Amino acid sequence: MRIALQILPWLILSGATMLAGCSGSTDPYANWSMYEGDAGAAHYSSLTQIDRTNVKDLEIAWTYPAGSTSPAGFSPLVVDRTMYVVADSGALVALDAGTGEQLWVHGFPGAGRGAGGRGLLYWESDDRSDRRLFVPRGQNLFAIDASTGEVISSFGADGAVDVREGIQRDPEKIRAAPSSPGIVFENLVILGSGPGEGYGSGPGDIRAWDTRTGELAWVFHTIPHPGEYGYDSWEDPEVWKTAGGANVWGGMSVDVERSILYLPLGSATYDFYGADRLGANLFANSLVAVDARTGERIWHYQTVHHDLWDLDLAAAPVLMTVQHEGEELDIVVAAGKTGYLYVFDRVTGEPLWPIEEVPVPASDMPGEEAWPTQPIPTWPEPFSVLSFTVDDINPYIPQKEQDSLRQYVASMNNKGVFTPPSTTPTMQMPGNGGGANWGTTAADPVNAIFYVLNRNFPTVLTLERDIPGVPGADAFPPERGAFVYRQNCQLCHMENREGQPPLIPSMVGVMDRLKPTEFIQQVRQGKGTMPAFPDLSDQEISHLISYLSFPEFAPPPPPPTTTPATGVEEGPVRYKTGYGYFLASIGYAIKPPWATITAYDMHTGAKQWERPVGEVDSLAARGITDTGSVGLRGGPSVTAGGLLFLATDRKFRAYDKDTGEEVWTYELPGPVQGIPAIYEVDGKQYVAIGAGPGGGGLLAALMGGSQVPLPRNYVAFALPE
Repeated sequence: MRIALQILPWLILSGATMLAGCSGSTDPYANWSMYEGDAGAAHYSSLTQIDRTNVKDLEIAWTYPAGSTSPAGFSPLVVDRTMYVVADSGALVALDAGTGEQLWVHGFPGAGRGAGGRGLLYWESDDRSDRRLFVPRGQNLFAIDASTGEVISSFGADGAVDVREGIQRDPEKIRAAPSSPGIVFENLVILGSGPGEGYGSGPGDIRAWDTRTGELAWVFHTIPHPGEYGYDSWEDPEVWKTAGGANVWGGMSVDVERSILYLPLGSATYDFYGADRLGANLFANSLVAVDARTGERIWHYQTVHHDLWDLDLAAAPVLMTVQHEGEELDIVVAAGKTGYLYVFDRVTGEPLWPIEEVPVPASDMPGEEAWPTQPIPTWPEPFSVLSFTVDDINPYIPQKEQDSLRQYVASMNNKGVFTPPSTTPTMQMPGNGGGANWGTTAADPVNAIFYVLNRNFPTVLTLERDIPGVPGADAFPPERGAFVYRQNCQLCHMENREGQPPLIPSMVGVMDRLKPTEFIQQVRQGKGTMPAFPDLSDQEISHLISYLSFPEFAPPPPPPTTTPATGVEEGPVRYKTGYGYFLASIGYAIKPPWATITAYDMHTGAKQWERPVGEVDSLAARGITDTGSVGLRGGPSVTAGGLLFLATDRKFRAYDKDTGEEVWTYELPGPVQGIPAIYEVDGKQYVAIGAGPGGGGLLAALMGGSQVPLPRNYVAFALPE
């Protein structure tokens, strides 16, 4: 079968439709009523009041204190003169967008995530008499009256639908809470999901509900069922019942006039070992175009076959129009964690420039069959660093540390971007936390310039046997906790638990410093440089606490094995890894820049400019600048006034969008995540961002913040009267 591209023989285009998520304007770029700015995910504003000549005069117009438990990375919505944000404990708040005055608050009592981790969805009827917000909360999607903040009880069951609806798995054994809000098209609210990334996670099926009734309208199976296209890309005919992942967790876009929905899908699970999911694994790691009204597949392109590296398509595909080979062409641009741009004809799915299947290394893991080739774009040039060798070690760290790193890097399994993980430490570059991530792309649709924010984020993968129950149900808890530690903590905190100060703290005596509830919260939610581990069971965390409290009762780790044991368990042999970000005492182990932004002229695919974004305070104090920020999240917004706004470390910056020159900077109270919202109230233009994440930690300190939890504030800037 042809893995990369398949299209329907004919596509009937729809007539003109009203703009998805509009607020009474015929200009889709004049308001900010959609997550990521507009239906095409361009993060673009046609407002021009703030421009290159006066941006230096920007000042704070108002602030709103959201509290220290508000989610990091939330991007505001603005409809007419009302802004919608999320504050303490996930409460939904409406503000006067011109003054910051609180209009109403809707709290969500009970268990589950707070409202809208990264954003919300807005919908209105044709006559604007019915205006709704759609709010993800735990395993539910709520419909809230945008004018009053009251639940709309006629939607679903008493105002909510269960987001696990339509997924043909036991709802008690899966989760589908979306990490990003999805998209609204016509009278449909369309969601992706966050099913988790461990063994046993659910599939990432895309579902659409009627905005008025909450009735399920359609389901697109991202792991195809029997008889569906792509089913034979999985070797085991029964695996569709158990395979998970292949979900949209970053963002979507929609061609409103053609009613084509573009889905950037993530990897199948488990992310780093796929012996139980042999095959190319459609539609994991694919850009899929579907009919937004029916969910029927139109075309797809798989950017990574049989992913073993968690190289998701996380950034929303961006819709643009360019001059290509003498003709005007509508295109869709997807930026990957791989560091490549994948550019296609928006209607047919044909690549604008050749994408070649290139041979890649084979896996040495038992039962694993890495795909023999991977698709590599011949053009445009990559926006990320694609390798890390001994010659790329950070020159600003102490010489003793450099020497140690040289030995470690030289010993690694390191054969390029698609080096399969193994029981030997394996270098991953740009890393599964690098390249393009959620919210990190934008475009100037008028001049066909595409912007992508990138992190050069080296990661080390090391696989270890994962056998349920090992070292046995009758084993002492510290012994079982040692197994959990080796799989999930050791790569960063080291075998002796002493960490890698100052960035990675010691785990020696950690249970004397933290209450068990505090420790559990950090494991579940992450802190600083440490990622969250939501897939660890309560029992595994309990055993981990036992080990860290009484490490002397745990035996030494067994020698590494590359062959499966027999007679230990029924079912497939499994491996797991706790991936570690390759940090050093100052920034990353790799030489800077660690974060960059690249501008591409999409008429030609050529880079227009590229520059580092952000800095590390300790290095800047020594005169070492242009390093790029560490741990940067969120993305840029572009204006017709010639500016590109981007929150980097704890600084909000504006760049000349044509040259990359920094033209304005403002220091905020804490590190920033999220996408700036650009809007107008009473003829005045504003730029708003959420400043200060809902927690501190070492990463926050490295980005210029505090190690203690910080309050989050929404800050709106404008020109003085």
